[in-house]
Amino acid sequence: MGHYAAYGSNLDPARMRAYCPHSPMIGVGWVEGWRLTFAGEGDMGWEGAVTTIVESPGDRVFVSLYDVHPWDAAQLDEVEGVTAGAYQKLTVRVSTLEGDISAWVYVFDGYEGGMPTAWYLSEIANAAEKAGAPDDYVAELRRRPTRTSSPEL
Repeated sequence: MGHYAAYGSNLDPARMRAYCPHSPMIGVGWVEGWRLTFAGEGDMGWEGAVTTIVESPGDRVFVSLYDVHPWDAAQLDEVEGVTAGAYQKLTVRVSTLEGDISAWVYVFDGYEGGMPTAWYLSEIANAAEKAGAPDDYVAELRRRPTRTSSPEL
């Protein structure tokens, strides 16, 4: 088994149970020196940008940790876009109350930029809340700008 650190909509434990039924959530933590951002708007025909993380000294990203069974790993790679080439897997260090753990994350394989749809950002904030993210972290997510379907006049 390997450890996976979920930072976007996969923070939602119910979502992860559906994708990876053999892979229990083992805790939460922070990926230090990285920040949550968005990328890929317009690259793949998506409505808005998708979540990713980038290195950023002084920042940190809240994550849920999963012990991913090999049966579930291939399914997760498919769902997260590794197979299609949209995302790649990187290993990062996650700080937890019990100490540091190495885990993989999915990082968008392209340039940072773009804004998410309001619906997508809401999904991420709701997932973070369900995973037990601190209130200020969830509030910051909810305050981020989103892409609108028509320009404001």
